[in-house]
Amino acid sequence: MTRLSLYEFAGGHDAFLALATACTERCMQDPELNHAFSQGLSPNHDEHLAAYWAEVLGGPPSYSRSFGGHSGMLTIHAAQGAPDEWGDRFEACFVAAMDDARLPTDPDFRKALRDYMHWATRDVNRYSPHGSRVEPNQPMPRWTWQGLEKP
Repeated sequence: MTRLSLYEFAGGHDAFLALATACTERCMQDPELNHAFSQGLSPNHDEHLAAYWAEVLGGPPSYSRSFGGHSGMLTIHAAQGAPDEWGDRFEACFVAAMDDARLPTDPDFRKALRDYMHWATRDVNRYSPHGSRVEPNQPMPRWTWQGLEKP
């Protein structure tokens, strides 16, 4: 029997949209992150964020089709000079947002999502220094119950 993907186990599109919305709200309330989140976010930010997370965690490839995949996401965040601790703050907002969005409380599921976000914030932080450049066409990461899939 095949285990559901993290995307399916979470509840699909609606669950990830609720997670993205809750995470954005948490970041807007954070005294450090609120500045970045109040500076010209796309009106479709939460939908785009949900599509990215959904794809990484086993959902449809809609982010790659519409927004340039992993390289597109990294380019949005690259060369902003954000302090490394913002990754930890974002991770904390994400973890709290899982409750806000009423995602499943299964311990293995929560651990997989926490591990993903810890990895993801470090990946984004590598491109934060001013002058950083993102290579085009980087493969979209795939995160499963066991962690990062190797290509």
